[in-house]
Amino acid sequence: MSETVQNDWNLRSEEVQQDQVAAYDRMRRTCPVAHDEFMGYSVFKNADVKHVLEHPEIYSNIVSTRHIAVPNGMDAPEHTTFRAVNDKYFTPERLAPFEQVIRDSVRELISTLPRNEEVDVMDGFGQAYAMRVQNAFMGWPASLEQPLTEWIEKNRVATLKRDRAEIAKVALEFDGYIRALLDERRAEAAAGKPGDVTAELLTDTVQLPGEEPRHMSDEEIVSLIRNWTVGELSTVSACVGVFVNFLARNPQEQQRLRASMAEGSREIELAVEEIMRLEDTLVTNRRVTTEETELGGRTLPAGSRVTINWASANRDEEAFEDSLSYNPHRDQSNNLVYGAGIHVCPGAPLARLELRILLEELLAGTESITIADESKEPATVNAVYPVSGYSRVRAIFA
Repeated sequence: MSETVQNDWNLRSEEVQQDQVAAYDRMRRTCPVAHDEFMGYSVFKNADVKHVLEHPEIYSNIVSTRHIAVPNGMDAPEHTTFRAVNDKYFTPERLAPFEQVIRDSVRELISTLPRNEEVDVMDGFGQAYAMRVQNAFMGWPASLEQPLTEWIEKNRVATLKRDRAEIAKVALEFDGYIRALLDERRAEAAAGKPGDVTAELLTDTVQLPGEEPRHMSDEEIVSLIRNWTVGELSTVSACVGVFVNFLARNPQEQQRLRASMAEGSREIELAVEEIMRLEDTLVTNRRVTTEETELGGRTLPAGSRVTINWASANRDEEAFEDSLSYNPHRDQSNNLVYGAGIHVCPGAPLARLELRILLEELLAGTESITIADESKEPATVNAVYPVSGYSRVRAIFA
């Protein structure tokens, strides 16, 4: 963009980061399409976000030309080709045998939680759950848990700083882990050993327009795995804190949901969708305009950076009645936790499975969950962008 655009807010300001969700609520009401240097044009209203999602020809997902991003950083027809590969790993048939693996993982972690004393669930439990489930799904060794946990924090810090050199360094570190795994899987396949998801990706075929069918390159596989891993690990880990905090601060709903489990109802699934609507742990996604366009009463020049703010869109008063209140039986047709359109979240089926089981086992594995003593300091500390939720949640499990 050639002309200077006045900034309407500053995402990285201390005021915003102290309580992201409250800040996004204010922006939605006062400046629904807001510009700042860090995010470009942030889109806060549900209807405007839907407009962006419904017009991928205007709001491109190719936000960087430096590195490929499979499939989330592609437009059709390339996106269609790689999305077909992606989605075959998240069918009900593929995920059904994995349900018990997820349940066993969270049960083991819950069984190790100290009882009748204060516990910070974000100190170990949250990341451990996300990491173990992800590693089991991919067929990765337990030895990767620690380096990948450290990598997530490095990536978060680099992203917030928008330090390109640091982001590239962190990305290269991740690529090294995955390329080593690919080499191991090739060697195992040559030796006749059974494969896993990582090994299967080596055999997948894609056919781009004007090209012959071929296997994906290592660069494409690494990018696809990065898309699965970065989004999955950070958001699922954050969901642990969101769920525990919600249950601890809503004892009546906690007990109602426990009782509903014995009835075989869908109350847990409904609760998960509503809790996530209120506290979406994936805050934003990016787009770039391919032409000059109008959005929310503003003119966006071609080449403008656009940031979809999911956390705000899902709390929009015009999209949900009494939008800031918890109501698991509300109409969720405007819920954008997993996006919509051709770029709807690639791993949504796995995420829904993980979160349902997480909530079920938190309830089944405890008699009560209460918030820690807050007479001296808050039991929760808000997380900072690009993650939402909490960096600390102190609770007591009985």
